[in-house]
Amino acid sequence: MAQCVQSVQELIPDSFVPCVAALCSEEAERLTRRNHLSFAELLKPFSRLTSEVHMRDPNNQLHIIKNLKISVSNIVTQPPLPGAIRKHLSDVVSISQPAEGLVANVITAGDYDLNISDRPIKASVPWYNNWKDTLMGLKESTLYSATTPWFESYRESFLQSMPASDHEFLNHYLACMLVASSSEPEPVEQFLKLSQEQHRIQHSSDYSYPKWFIPNTLKYYVLLHDVSAGDEQRADSIYEEMKQRYGTQGCYLLKINSRTSNRSSDEQIPDPWSQYLQKNSIQNQESYEDGPYSIASNKNADSSILSLDGLDNEVKDGLPNNFKSHPLQLDQSSDPASNFDGTDHIKSALSLHETKKMNTGILHGACLTLTDHDRIRQFIQEFTFRGLLPHIEKTIRQLNDQLISRKGLSRSLFSATKKWFSGSKVPEKSINDLKNTSGLLYPPEAPELQIRKMADLCFLVQHYDLAYSCYHTAKKDFLNDQAMLYAAGALEMAAVSAFLQPGAPRPYPAHYMDTAIQTYRDICKNMVLAERCVLLSAEILKSQSKYSEAAALLIRLTSEDSDLRSALLLEQAAHCFINMKNPMVRKFAFHMILAGHRFSKAGQKKHALRCYCQAMQVYKGKGWSLAEDHINFTIGRQSFTLRQLDNAVSAFKHILINESKQSAAQQGAFLREYLYVYKVTYGHEMIGTEVISEFLINNEETKVARLKLFPHHVGELHILGVVYNLGTIQSSVGLDGIGSFPGCHTGKHPSNIMSVRGRQDLEIQGPRLNNTKEEKTSIKYGPDRRLDPIIVEEMPLLEVFFIHFPTGLLCGEIRKAYVEFVNVSKCPLTGLKVVSKRPEFFTFGGNTAVLTPLSPSASENCSAYKTVVADSTSGATALTSSASSVDFGLGSQPEVIHVPLPDSILLPGASVQLPMWLRGPDEEGVHEINFLFYYESIKKQSNICHRVLRHTAVICTSRSLNVRATVCRSNTLEGEEGRGGNMLVFVDVENINTSEAGVKEFHIVQVSSNSKHWKLQKSVNLSENKDSKLASRERGKLCFKAVRCKNFEAAAQLSEKYTFADIIFGSEQIISSASPCADFFFRSLSSELKKTLAQSSTYNSLATEKQPSDDAVRLIQKCSEVDLNIVVLWKAYVVEDNKQLILEGQHHVILRTIGREAFSFSQKQEPPEMGLLKFTRTENTMVPTRPTVEQLSSLIKTSLQYPESFNHPFHQKSLCLVPVTLLLSNCSQTDVDVIIDLRHKATSPEALEVHGSFTWLGQTQYKLQLKSQEIYNLQLKACFVHAGVYNLGTPRVFAKLSDQVTLFETSQQSSMPALIIISNV
Repeated sequence: MAQCVQSVQELIPDSFVPCVAALCSEEAERLTRRNHLSFAELLKPFSRLTSEVHMRDPNNQLHIIKNLKISVSNIVTQPPLPGAIRKHLSDVVSISQPAEGLVANVITAGDYDLNISDRPIKASVPWYNNWKDTLMGLKESTLYSATTPWFESYRESFLQSMPASDHEFLNHYLACMLVASSSEPEPVEQFLKLSQEQHRIQHSSDYSYPKWFIPNTLKYYVLLHDVSAGDEQRADSIYEEMKQRYGTQGCYLLKINSRTSNRSSDEQIPDPWSQYLQKNSIQNQESYEDGPYSIASNKNADSSILSLDGLDNEVKDGLPNNFKSHPLQLDQSSDPASNFDGTDHIKSALSLHETKKMNTGILHGACLTLTDHDRIRQFIQEFTFRGLLPHIEKTIRQLNDQLISRKGLSRSLFSATKKWFSGSKVPEKSINDLKNTSGLLYPPEAPELQIRKMADLCFLVQHYDLAYSCYHTAKKDFLNDQAMLYAAGALEMAAVSAFLQPGAPRPYPAHYMDTAIQTYRDICKNMVLAERCVLLSAEILKSQSKYSEAAALLIRLTSEDSDLRSALLLEQAAHCFINMKNPMVRKFAFHMILAGHRFSKAGQKKHALRCYCQAMQVYKGKGWSLAEDHINFTIGRQSFTLRQLDNAVSAFKHILINESKQSAAQQGAFLREYLYVYKVTYGHEMIGTEVISEFLINNEETKVARLKLFPHHVGELHILGVVYNLGTIQSSVGLDGIGSFPGCHTGKHPSNIMSVRGRQDLEIQGPRLNNTKEEKTSIKYGPDRRLDPIIVEEMPLLEVFFIHFPTGLLCGEIRKAYVEFVNVSKCPLTGLKVVSKRPEFFTFGGNTAVLTPLSPSASENCSAYKTVVADSTSGATALTSSASSVDFGLGSQPEVIHVPLPDSILLPGASVQLPMWLRGPDEEGVHEINFLFYYESIKKQSNICHRVLRHTAVICTSRSLNVRATVCRSNTLEGEEGRGGNMLVFVDVENINTSEAGVKEFHIVQVSSNSKHWKLQKSVNLSENKDSKLASRERGKLCFKAVRCKNFEAAAQLSEKYTFADIIFGSEQIISSASPCADFFFRSLSSELKKTLAQSSTYNSLATEKQPSDDAVRLIQKCSEVDLNIVVLWKAYVVEDNKQLILEGQHHVILRTIGREAFSFSQKQEPPEMGLLKFTRTENTMVPTRPTVEQLSSLIKTSLQYPESFNHPFHQKSLCLVPVTLLLSNCSQTDVDVIIDLRHKATSPEALEVHGSFTWLGQTQYKLQLKSQEIYNLQLKACFVHAGVYNLGTPRVFAKLSDQVTLFETSQQSSMPALIIISNV
């Protein structure tokens, strides 16, 4: 047999487990239905105990039970219909197909590979020879690991779906759980009603199903409490009352539904129930609303189908229940398992496939937490430890005592075993000699049945020694009474018990199982029980490597009454032959053929095809042509049925390509079958061809014939040749000596011209290979695929038209053009993108900007910017707004630009016209801008999913403006609101245009800033003429005040948000945060941002390796860094063809460092002069980086506040005291220690000229600590003794970071002298 997931020592105990009934109130069932589960389904994943349990046998010996599992199911009063069981088993096999993509299981021996793959083998794959070598090498092979999950699923479902019968008690109910909810008005009264209902079902003559083990069934009372909605105190009080009434061993409080159902959708909830619900249901229709008492609804067995979740389901199946009975066969009503085999093609109301679809997407246990899972697991353990096992132990003792008292035996069955075995023996008889008593039925209290009950109980709790003794004794009693059904059941379980006994005290009695199988099949006519015996015995024999005996046993049960069962058993027998010590490959193949035939009759077409394909490996290429023809014919038909048309054509083709030994009639039948399949597969025209009706070639003429092909389907197209008719035409010589062809002028030739049919095969030679040494020394050619195109599904085709696209621009000029996209194909396109290495050249606008593009016929003087009329009262004050680079489609790949198609789709034949803004590159000259348009089809294909369209635009740019800017700190600190600071921004704009483009003058209409932290506040020294005009070679200087953004903290958190500030020099404001101004700024900034990020990541990676003082250096360096970008927007007045045009544009300057000049485009650097080479040795010692003097001077900013002139009567008072305020501003992001030394004497020549003798009164040194961005006012007094001009800028300021030593302490110099005039009055 094939390899199985479970060993037989695990399979048998899991197939025979203690059965427990569940009877729930309507409210309790409602609580569990919140999780899309019944109460019995709720317990299924937790029904196996996680620890060992102990019990004592009748001799008071301790017995250990391992991995005990119990089965809890709702009470069903109708046995399952045989037809429903057959349909369920057929569906189980049908849906269990081999998984795609698994590695094939292969037996390798010599040159022969036997593929025992779980998936079908394509009929056209190459087959392998030398199968005889396989027989010699299979013994050493370790690669065989074929599994048959469909057989395991069938076996599990078959054993679980067997109804209870009267001759055995293995699946009779041992106990009943009575379940009520704590939210019911009177839970104790509800328990009483449930108990009465259970008693009525068990003891009333109206119900013959289900079966109960003993009259005194264990009743276990379960109080179900909803944690999320119930009253926990009330539940606890009810539970206390239950413990008083039923005892602590007979009741339990189970708390569930700790989670509300409206949880977040992305929360992970474990669902251990789905695997049980899909495979353990027969016609899994669920009528949850039927209530608790629907179990006793209908007694008509023809209209009810068992559902293993325990709920009745009304299905109009229409199956007749007229199976033949046998004298020894129990009543249909009392033994529903007597016959549920037969014809496999049964149609029912709902298939398992539909059930799976219905269950797909339903999350079970949505209201349960992991704590609830643990509570359910604990409940099962408590029920088993305290309720079920003590009940079983007590029942075994009672049965043992009854048997002793009734038969007058010794103290216990253990001591009587030897006496029974050594007493008088029944003479052995052939099974055919045994005659049965017709209609023999034991009463429930019969001693023989009590022994069988005790044996089954011991078997269920894994006490196989005692079980074997009881089965053996019961077997003798049943044989004496010739009760053959009972005797066969005792023989079957005695054999299994003997095998499972620990330590294997006796060999497996296979003859017991053979006798049981023969009795079930031949005398009792019960194929279901016979099949159970075969399944168990075959697994036992396989575990003992007795594959030959197992195969014989499996083949023995094949019959005509069930094709599905026969197919599965034949397949397992085939696997037994391949698993033998000396594998029998031909027997494997033969029985796979038989299995495939029975699978086909059972309607399992996929399994049938798989069996035939696996068998074909052995028969192929051995000269057994008749067998090959039969297999190929069957593979072809099965493939055609499964709509695997290519596979079917290939299989039929194998029959026809070789010499056949079939009769002419049979060959004709094969040919007709092949032609029919081929016509169905390729009957529609695959490719259209062009026929040239007339093609004339003069003598010594070379003429090109152009033929067209029109593929209609996807696939590989192989152009093999050209077919033609070749003929000659009689010529008549004219006066000019040139032959004329009659009818040439009409395009027709005489019909009496003779022609011959010809064909020219097209064979082309690929390029010669010349890469390797072997190829160079020989003549080898590579493949040429020009005549083998691959035809794929139709793809969209895009055409792009540029409207008003310029050929010349000024540097930085903004021009608005339009692009029209047209889909000229028959399928829609999507995902349109443009890729360019110059993304700063063009934009399609922002994602969020409200743009209303004008038509291409609009005036050329229309502004490309979004503008509003400026407020006349705003003056030189900046107007602010904000935007992010994400708003303009800039992500991690700025080179890839998404084209904003309406609804992101361009339908077939549709066109869309979109505005495109262009900006002239900053460098003058000729530029090639490459566009790559990328687009996709809506249909996702594996071979090709996109197409591209390329375009190259040539733009000539002329010089316009050169912008340079510098930023420096302001010495004045007024109006700074205690923190931040302000700066001065100097912008120089030079007109470098030489009027070759007809430019008269440039007007600076607006200067904007954008930064995450800074903004322009106002213009300083604004001239009366607001419009700044620059003629050729003129230069203008602008000065602005910049301040920190008030929302600095918020901007730091949202690092992608930029603040835009506009200072207007004209009458209109250009919205710099909208398209296209912000687009081009962000695109020019993207490359700079990448460099900055790369540098910062490099610094961060090295920071951990450097000394701690480097952090201080970095903090000091940050004081001189600034993140401010300037955009200068301009208009140019151009005279062209006696007509004045207004051009627009913008230049960008990126300021990074205080005091360092930045330019609108990179300056050309002169190449350095050649010098002598210097060789230096790299030192390994790391020298700590020191900040520069400029960076240190930016740490603390100082400012003196004092009167510019001071009058003092020196003749009255010789000392003049002037109050002076020293403002200290911390420019860093950390605490700074400051030392002010007033003893400093000026040494610079400029200071000496204006320095008189004065002194500072008070302390000569101050020590302060300034917090981050703090401004401190220090009050000083200067003392003068005579009139004059004095420089007050003598205080010497030292600073260092608070957490550092004095390593970087240095003087903070003021930028200019502070002069004061002292006058005598």
